[in-house]
Amino acid sequence: MFRRRRLGPGTLALAAAGILALPTAAAAATAATTPPDTATGPHRLAAASGTEWSWGYNGLGALGNGTTTNSAVPVRVSGLTGLDRVVGVAAGRYSGYAVRADGTPWSWGYNAYGQLGDGTTMNRTLPVRISGLTQVSALAGGSVNGYALRQNGTVWAWGYNTYGQLGNGTTTTSSRVPVQVGGLDRIIAIASGGQTGYALRGDGTVWAWGYNDEGQLGDGTTTDSSVPVQVAGLSGIRAIAGGQENGYALGWDGMVRAWGENDHGQLGNDTTTASSTPVVVPGLTQVTAIAASSEGNTGYALRRDATLWAWGLGNTGQLGNGDDESSLVPVQVNGGTGLVGVTAISAGSFSGYALRWDGTAWAWGSNYYGQLGNGTTMPPYSLSPVQVSGTVKAEAIAGGGFSGYSLLGTWGS
Repeated sequence: MFRRRRLGPGTLALAAAGILALPTAAAAATAATTPPDTATGPHRLAAASGTEWSWGYNGLGALGNGTTTNSAVPVRVSGLTGLDRVVGVAAGRYSGYAVRADGTPWSWGYNAYGQLGDGTTMNRTLPVRISGLTQVSALAGGSVNGYALRQNGTVWAWGYNTYGQLGNGTTTTSSRVPVQVGGLDRIIAIASGGQTGYALRGDGTVWAWGYNDEGQLGDGTTTDSSVPVQVAGLSGIRAIAGGQENGYALGWDGMVRAWGENDHGQLGNDTTTASSTPVVVPGLTQVTAIAASSEGNTGYALRRDATLWAWGLGNTGQLGNGDDESSLVPVQVNGGTGLVGVTAISAGSFSGYALRWDGTAWAWGSNYYGQLGNGTTMPPYSLSPVQVSGTVKAEAIAGGGFSGYSLLGTWGS
């Protein structure tokens, strides 16, 4: 049912987007010692009043709490290393990232390819400082890469580089420490798909680099690029997101564009034909936010009327509409379980997440490792949204591939 993954988990993370986490007693599930390679699930992380919380898979230390034990409810990312006053979070497949108010970036979890950026390839169960970077405003995580946006508008990358995902003109040398992505300036947002990086410039144009087998660079080709290339035909863009082999862009006109792979309908245009240039996702208007799953081939959009819509792969309930069928066009995430008044969205690999106006967080889809955060791993997935345990007054939410992150909030049980 699932395609074989090209290279580990991908994550998209528009870092600096949200918050969600809740402190509740940690019920842990047994952790695997090797990464799961099935459609199971991401862990999630959240920042509340400068602290972060995480739940789900933790076999490689992705929860950042000093253990490798899974948790079906949120546990706090340890602050023993100075990780406090967090203002932005992001996720790689089994790695977490956070930026503090002082502009320093931190990471933890899986590090076989140097994706923690600390100069080593050692996995870390507690946060470590990413080497050399200061004045960071946002972070993003790829399958085995990390990305940072600095306050001066430059983008930096580290980790694996076979497809040019460092964006520095090479494909032969990976890097365990950040290197500058070439040719980018005045960048205001970053995102990552599985092996592809994305950047939004202040002039509303979108740029991409790295892996391009399905046209996910959006430049009309399927040729990888080790330097940023402009996504064709896009202007007036306000937000970006990256899927496993897809890119997404939201324009100031409220319309969503998508490009890349489409075998599960993740372009949302009622076809299964891939496109190496952006196409409009029809039927969606007045969209205010977008998200994409890094491995689940699913897109999400939040409309101005606070309704949430999803399209693409739905085999573990990640469309949130009550069944496990995929959809070639957007369908509404079920509001029958209380998911109304949505204010923010995010996506894990095979799970979706939403924040409501009342500060509660909701999740649906895969739950094999407790990534729905509701205290159980049964059933192994949910076809409709369920409330994440203990969240109140969360102010924002963001998500990555096998990870999700949140920013700023007040938590209680």
